[in-house]
Amino acid sequence: MPRVRRRMLARPESSYRIRRVDGATYFTSRRRFDDLTIVVQRFPGPPVPGPDFVLVHGVAVSSRYFTPAAARLSQLGQVYLVDLPGHGAAPDPRRDVSIADHAAVLGAFLSEAGMRNPVLVGHSWGSQVVSQLAVDHPEVSDRIVLMAPTLEPQRRTFWSAVGRLVVDGTREPPTVVLLNIWEYWVRCGLPFALAQMRHLLADRIEERLPQVAARTLVMRGDADPIVSDEWCARVTALLPDARFETVVGPHVVMHTDPVRVAELIAEHAQLAERS
Repeated sequence: MPRVRRRMLARPESSYRIRRVDGATYFTSRRRFDDLTIVVQRFPGPPVPGPDFVLVHGVAVSSRYFTPAAARLSQLGQVYLVDLPGHGAAPDPRRDVSIADHAAVLGAFLSEAGMRNPVLVGHSWGSQVVSQLAVDHPEVSDRIVLMAPTLEPQRRTFWSAVGRLVVDGTREPPTVVLLNIWEYWVRCGLPFALAQMRHLLADRIEERLPQVAARTLVMRGDADPIVSDEWCARVTALLPDARFETVVGPHVVMHTDPVRVAELIAEHAQLAERS
């Protein structure tokens, strides 16, 4: 399978839409890089510019569940919510797309947007994409956040993953459960979702974590049945420069507790700037 190049051909935005959430205005647009298209929601940020925040969703879902936290982070700097190829509002790429491919597209977007040292935040499978980009192109950012960072090795089987998703569904608010069902079955579609799940389960994130040069914040909800406290502690230990924080909530903590999640991300950005 061909791998997406780091220097990809960017095509102009076809259009954008203006929306509001929690008092914050954001703009939605499409960006195409070679044969892969992403959808980006941009929160402009305050008059005095602060750090850029780039938020990357989990497998088969979209950036939509990040919007409450994004609205709060936009009080500090510009926020970009990215729907990666085949996810959310981004069109089906009509081919298999690996984690490395997604990381390359994300890196191409950051380069095309001219972002300097953004705070990269990955949730669940998104943490695999962000860590891959951090290893492939360490110059992109010196500060990343791995939120609920995927599954530990002994749980990387299809039925184990499905079972834990079901358990998590009993702990999430109904809005998150309904949103995930819509994202999995309608927007992403089962065939592409299953293909992406295979990449998630095959990925060995623990092998590249020692190569991550960026200062890293590892975060987990204390009621998360998908990602254990022990695994997050191991992830933190494998990273050269990392700390681990626990917040109250299940897997999708940025939706259930956006205030605390945004506070920790903002604090991490400021600590990295002062170091």
